[in-house]
Amino acid sequence: MARTFKGGIHPDGMKELTSSKPIEKLAPPEYVVLPISMHIGAPCEPLVSKGDYVYMGQKIADSPAPVSAPIHASISGTVRDIVPMPHSNGSKVMSIIIDNDFKDAPHESIQPKDLSTITTEEFISAVREAGIVGHGGAAFPTHIKISSGIGKVDRLIINAAECEPYITSDHRIMLERPEEVAEGAKLLRKMFGDIETAICIENNKQNVVEGLKKYLPDGCGVDVTVLATKYPQGAEKQLIFAVTGREVQSGKLPADAGCAVFNADTTAAIYRLFNKGVPVLRRIVTVSGSAICEPKNLEVRIGTPVEKLIDACGGFKEAPNKLLMGGPMMGTALSSLDVPVIKGTNAILAFCGKECVLNPNPVCIRCGKCVEVCPMSLVPTYIYRSYETDPVQVLEKVNALDCIECGACTFVCPGKLPLVQGIRVAKQRVLDARRKK
Repeated sequence: MARTFKGGIHPDGMKELTSSKPIEKLAPPEYVVLPISMHIGAPCEPLVSKGDYVYMGQKIADSPAPVSAPIHASISGTVRDIVPMPHSNGSKVMSIIIDNDFKDAPHESIQPKDLSTITTEEFISAVREAGIVGHGGAAFPTHIKISSGIGKVDRLIINAAECEPYITSDHRIMLERPEEVAEGAKLLRKMFGDIETAICIENNKQNVVEGLKKYLPDGCGVDVTVLATKYPQGAEKQLIFAVTGREVQSGKLPADAGCAVFNADTTAAIYRLFNKGVPVLRRIVTVSGSAICEPKNLEVRIGTPVEKLIDACGGFKEAPNKLLMGGPMMGTALSSLDVPVIKGTNAILAFCGKECVLNPNPVCIRCGKCVEVCPMSLVPTYIYRSYETDPVQVLEKVNALDCIECGACTFVCPGKLPLVQGIRVAKQRVLDARRKK
């Protein structure tokens, strides 16, 4: 029986639009836009200036802050400018614009790493210098997750659930490049002290099992675990419970439950770093949705404007009423096609017609469906009703910060309440109050 967790929903996956579409390499664009903030933590500071020539793979921005990740040139060429540019977070972020010389001249640092004598400290340092972050969307610096978990965790989980509707980028990586995920998992396992390791997939992706197991011989310590297809199966806390039966307590991290969780493409990025010497230069991005002429899975350079991805898919069937970076449940709405692909980008979705049309008169009918499906066992309507007027103490009492913003409550609400949006505001109020203290 496939493993699962309490709560959750079963939205139409819509993955058939791209699940059989092989990864296509998108030609490098005429220029890339590289924001100095593509991760959770402190933004970087530019290491280059306008007019400088940069090589592909060259580190062009970094920060001394403990929580940060450097940024590398995804092409070779000349720095056109360093100016604020549109970002997926809705604001303008200082960005390094590089004009492509179409030579892909590699930086001297792009060299495979010798794993035969590497120490744990050197491994973590290499991951940091490569700018690897969580590719599932959170973009938390990977080197911190490794260093804080070594010696503390006894279970390593590779998150290949990919539970969001429409998105198939990780699925295609496992089908076409299974060695990247499998060998990356082995590298991580070795650094964590040969602990029990599982690559976790939902049972709608069982066609990847044979390819993965080709690189996972008996006795290697890495297994493939099949999970029930349910949203949000790929959320860290829900995944840990499904795989191990352990609960991550409120306010705690996966490491506190003895687990470390890494996204499948993050794991593959670690393999590419040590096998080929490359930092984070590209993403596999699913481009899909009812407004897209020809949905595809594209391999694109970091910094490529979203417009280039849309063009590669034949453009729009009709003008979209919503454009998202990420999945339909947790993605970020975009207001411009000039926004670049960043490290956390796994999908670009565009919807038209009657999809994603907001209800002008939302109302709670007290049906309790949001409570039934909440994977965190919260009461979303309490938090929603409290976010504007109630004091912060009330928001803390109803555990607003425990919400993972999965969107399951909004999905099932017959009254069409914008529950997640209200809860996000509530969480921000709590965080702001704590900072003031």
